[in-house]
Amino acid sequence: MPFEFEEKSIPSVLLVKPQVFKDDRGFFMETYVKKDFKGEGIKNEFVQDNHSRSKQRVLRGLHFQKKPYTQAKLVRCLKGKIFDVAVDLRESSDTFGEYIHAILSEENKEQLYIPRGFAHGFLALSEEAEVAYKVDNDYAPDYEVGLIWNDPQIDIDWPIDDPILSDKDKKWPTLEDLVEKEEIFS
Repeated sequence: MPFEFEEKSIPSVLLVKPQVFKDDRGFFMETYVKKDFKGEGIKNEFVQDNHSRSKQRVLRGLHFQKKPYTQAKLVRCLKGKIFDVAVDLRESSDTFGEYIHAILSEENKEQLYIPRGFAHGFLALSEEAEVAYKVDNDYAPDYEVGLIWNDPQIDIDWPIDDPILSDKDKKWPTLEDLVEKEEIFS
């Protein structure tokens, strides 16, 4: 099998380690094989690919979409290195409000599978980072929501204290506010 799937501390979030074939010309790897992912319980049909470039210290997130436009994601770093984070927003989950992180880089070529029901964000650790990710539902701007990156209740151990944020990402609510507004997943 061209992949090793490692379950993270939150069940259903998987670190995907591809088999990389290297020689003096470079490398080759498969990044997604439907039957292999399906064999690990990932049955999502990805409908859109996204690609971003960020300068060092740029933090994008923590984003998610409300029903009926929730999205699962398969995230990888093509260039540089990122600190990738997923926060469990499934209220019925034993890990509600907890987060996991992974370092994704062009060197390790690992990917993070994040199921529906999570907020997602990443911090560019290298001078420049390019990130590509697949999603299994259309982008719907009217259903986009976020979670503030530094929510003290979640207490993400970001590797820096002063990230560069978009105006939108500076204004997201806390988990407590999301619960109050019923903007989490049941």
